[in-house]
Order: sequence, then structure tokens, then C-alpha cells
Amino acid sequence: MDAEGTERHQEPPPLPDPPRPRRGRSALAAVVAGLVLLGGGIGIGWVLSRGGTAASTRSPIEPAPQTLPSTGRADRALDVQAIADRVDPALVDINTVLDPGSLAGGTGGRSGLPTERAAGTGMVLTSSGEVLTNNHVIQGATSITVTIVGRSGSFVAKVVGADPKADVALLQMEGVSGLPTVTLADSSTSTVGQEVVAIGNALGQGGSPTVTDGTISGLNRSITVGGGSGGTEHLSGLIQTDAPISPGDSGGPLVNVSGQVVGMITAGATGGQRQRVSSVGYAIPATSALAVVNQIRTGHGSSSIIIGQPGFLGVEVQSLDPTVAAQLGLKVSSGALVVAVIPGTPAAVAGMSRYAVITAIDGRPIASADALGPAIRGHRPGEELRVTWVDRAGGTHTATVRLISGPAV
Repeated sequence: MDAEGTERHQEPPPLPDPPRPRRGRSALAAVVAGLVLLGGGIGIGWVLSRGGTAASTRSPIEPAPQTLPSTGRADRALDVQAIADRVDPALVDINTVLDPGSLAGGTGGRSGLPTERAAGTGMVLTSSGEVLTNNHVIQGATSITVTIVGRSGSFVAKVVGADPKADVALLQMEGVSGLPTVTLADSSTSTVGQEVVAIGNALGQGGSPTVTDGTISGLNRSITVGGGSGGTEHLSGLIQTDAPISPGDSGGPLVNVSGQVVGMITAGATGGQRQRVSSVGYAIPATSALAVVNQIRTGHGSSSIIIGQPGFLGVEVQSLDPTVAAQLGLKVSSGALVVAVIPGTPAAVAGMSRYAVITAIDGRPIASADALGPAIRGHRPGEELRVTWVDRAGGTHTATVRLISGPAV
């Protein structure tokens, strides 16, 4: 490894804490364009990939036609709790943990990185325990537990597959059967002004779901939110609602007056990190979420859908820009800046260290943190890839690493 020059023996001026890639894109994450996603708690996002699994023979889940009153409801009060009572038995609270130390030989807290926790909501799709939620609710989790509304105890859940770009994930609960399920409706027939009820695990407190009501105030909306690597992410085709929603509601249902799910709550506008309730919320249309679920259930991934067990490199990264590069004295101005390395993981074994910049995977250039995940996505745990990085002394290194199992995408 090249020796550092004299001027590099001193630590650079301390960086302002980099925008830590969130595990749960929580409401405490940085606000971009006044919007946050509504997973409870904050966390760390880790670069990983998923391998494929054998194709499934499960038949697709079909959306139901929306059944709405034939006359207006202006002269009648909306019975919000009665609507919620139809849906609540098929809702779950999702609690996740990211313990970085558990990823490298079960070293627990010895990784030197904090254990993070988050919470959100999920909807039971099948009696055997398949659960729909947002990807940001489970992103980065090393363990996922699910509690069923009205039942004692908790159940382990595994990620069947996810589409991070669409913010949709499918979980499978273990050791359950005979569960009640939600009814997902054809959301393409939703209309502006339609009355809806939002239900979820507000503030991640568990217990009986919170319930609010409002209307659909917009359709086919596009939003920009804080991304997992300090950048931004874009969601489009969303339902906008004025039903009040809170952190922890992510993955919960937006339902019509017949108790059918027309959307999955995912984001809310906020005036700042202290604001806990939003009256401008966004939901992924049920039809769109179901299309992703059905693709996952086939067992076949795509350019955006990830199936199976994740492979893990063991770094936390953010995108490098010229300002940070100059502050750190780096000789490159783009790439994936490593802000943490978990001891014992492939990155650590290869000799990668904090403030290294990953510039290529298998010879393909990496210009940003957001490009790193897709570059390794086709590799399963146990498979090898070549990582190229530049250290703070300006030396370029390439190592072949073998990925290990990691957290949820």
C-alpha cells in the first residue's frame, strides 16, 4: 500500500456528520423538498445485493373492483372506526433492528457502530403470512419481527423480495397460518375528493392502529425525497391525501369507505424534523404495489426487483462531491465515499478503510453511492466480485472479495 505523504499525516478538518444513509428512510431523516418517508426511527443504510431464488408457482393476487356507495355521503357522517374494524385484523406492526456487529461472525456490539431500531406497518396479503410493506420500513434490517394486531407474541419475518425504486417490499412471516387478509382494490378507479381512511402504527408505538380520515386530494403525483446515500429518490404515480399521517404509518393502508385498500402510505410533507403529523400525505396505489408483489412472487428478479438473500460488502457510503473530496485531500472527486467499514466483513478483510472511495466494481466505473448497489446486485452471498478503490494517499487498489449475507435491501 502506498505510503502517505507528509501532509497527510494529519487528520483533515473534521467533516460535518455526513448524511447517514438511512435504513428506514424515517421521518427523522433529512427533509428534501419538504417530504419525508414515514418509517419510524432512524437507521443506517448498507450497500448490499440480493441473489435469485427458484421461481415460485404461486398464482398472482388480483385486485378487486372498488365497491363504493352509489350516492354521495355528504349528508352522513363517515363511520371511521367501523371502516377500520374491517381492516385492523389484517394489519401488523413491523419492528426492525440493524446490529452491524451481527453481520460479521456474530461479534455483536464490537463493530463500533450503533444498533439502530425502526418501526412501521404492514398488510397481510395471504393467510400463510405474506406481508406487504414499504421497502424503506425494512431497509438495512438485520432482523425483522412482526406483531399481529390483537395477538400476543411476535413472529420472525424474512424479506421475500423488494423493489427499492418503487419502495415496495414483500415479507414472509414464519410459523403462522389462517390469518385474515386485506382486500386490495383496483386503485385506477380512485377519484379526487373520494373519502379515505388512513391506518397505521403511528410513531411506532404498537398496539391498536391509529385511524384518521380525509379525502384523496390528488392523483398521479410525483415527489422527491431523501435518498439512502445522501442523494435523492423519486416516486411517481402516487395518491395524495389530506388524511393526517405520522411516522410509523409507512406500509399501512389507505382504504376506501368499503374498507378496501386503495393505497399504501409512504410519505408525508413536513415543515421540519419536529413535526410529527402531516396533513399532506402520499400513498403508493394498490394496483402498482400489487404489480411489484406479483413479480416478486414469481421468484424472478428484474433490473429493479431484488429476490432472495442479500449479499453484503460491509461498508456504509455516501456520494463523493468535489467539496468533500477537497476537504479530505482526496485525489478523486466522484465515487462512493466509505464513511464506515464493519470489522470482519469483506471490505475490511480486503483492507478498505474509512474515507476510501470505491471507484469501480468488476471494472465498471462507480460515480456515486447510488450506483454502487445496482453494480453488485447480481451477486449472491458467497459469490466473488472485484472492488477498486482509492485511498486517501492516492493509491489505487483492486481486490477480489467474497460477499457474505447481509441486511435487507
